[in-house]
Amino acid sequence: MTFPYDQARLQQLFSDVDSRIDDLGKVSTAASQVQPRSRGLSEQDLREIERFAKSPGAPKELKDFQRRVDAGELSWADVAAGRALNDPGAQQALAVGVPDLQRAYRALEEGQDPEDVVASGTPTPPPDDEDDGPSHFRKDAW
Repeated sequence: MTFPYDQARLQQLFSDVDSRIDDLGKVSTAASQVQPRSRGLSEQDLREIERFAKSPGAPKELKDFQRRVDAGELSWADVAAGRALNDPGAQQALAVGVPDLQRAYRALEEGQDPEDVVASGTPTPPPDDEDDGPSHFRKDAW
């Protein structure tokens, strides 16, 4: 009985599979050596989040969650590490920022300068009421 397939073609298919397996091994090795860009949130980042959560401009949901953090129920480190992922209060607190993040993402995808995107999302400081005139001139006031 003869083999129904062309031996040369069959050998070529085996060679192709072997070559792809070798390539997969190389890609896997290279991928395992890639260092992530970010190592997560630093202590300074967490302090800045907490500072904003305590500020007058923070959304109600964020302030409510900050009260829980102050009470010792959770920490911002728990949120950053994903340990508060299923907590409804954490979800509500973080969900209020999603529209701004989506706006920033779209702007970056459109090719806008990252520094301009960050600056456009930075809240302007409240006016200083101690003297007669304005102490802060905003671009949007012109």
